[in-house]
Amino acid sequence: ALSYSVLGSVIEPLRSVVDEDVSRIASPLLVVALMPLGVKYGTLVAPSFYDLVAAGPAFVLQEFGNLGTILIALPLALLLGLKRESIGAAVSIAREPTLGVITDKYGIESPEGRGVLGTYMTGTVLGTVFFGLLGGFAPATGLHPLALSMACGMGSASMMTACSTSLAAAVGGAGVAEDQILSFAATSNLLTGITGLYMVILVGLPVITRLYAVLAPVFGRDTAAAEGGE
Repeated sequence: ALSYSVLGSVIEPLRSVVDEDVSRIASPLLVVALMPLGVKYGTLVAPSFYDLVAAGPAFVLQEFGNLGTILIALPLALLLGLKRESIGAAVSIAREPTLGVITDKYGIESPEGRGVLGTYMTGTVLGTVFFGLLGGFAPATGLHPLALSMACGMGSASMMTACSTSLAAAVGGAGVAEDQILSFAATSNLLTGITGLYMVILVGLPVITRLYAVLAPVFGRDTAAAEGGE
């Protein structure tokens, strides 16, 4: 199980808190616990089918928003003192697909692996609260509620739920039904889980690797220029 074999190897005290048998049982039970949520969102998507089809290109193009994560997070990570850890930490919001890609390419014990694991753990602990608050304040940007609802689908069911429900409450029926907001968020979340993986592999990693080589000597602390070319 991820919580024992990966997190336990990084944070040793977790092994004394969570037994290996409990960890192995928790993984399948988590899937079962999320099934009702998946069914609920499935019932919301079908009534909005034609609206979702009409917005099809937008669902695909929104994946390029991952590049915004890189452009903002990478310089900040370097300023905070991260080196190659910043590649794993800033390539995306680091949910399970990204964790798998970085682990397969670099190894979980590598600097990139530690970076993606750090972002993954932070998102697991604080992500739902953060996106719940963000969804409530998002209408202040003036963007269309459906565009904001699509942004709620970032590849995590819990974060998407917190974001979309708080967004629906904040919008308060201003020309957009609550079910429509939730259905757009659920569809976006599903597509992100599929296309987001390829976006990380084909676009995100090549872009952040090259940006690291350029930005590390500028923003990094005691980072050798040669390191960025690895």
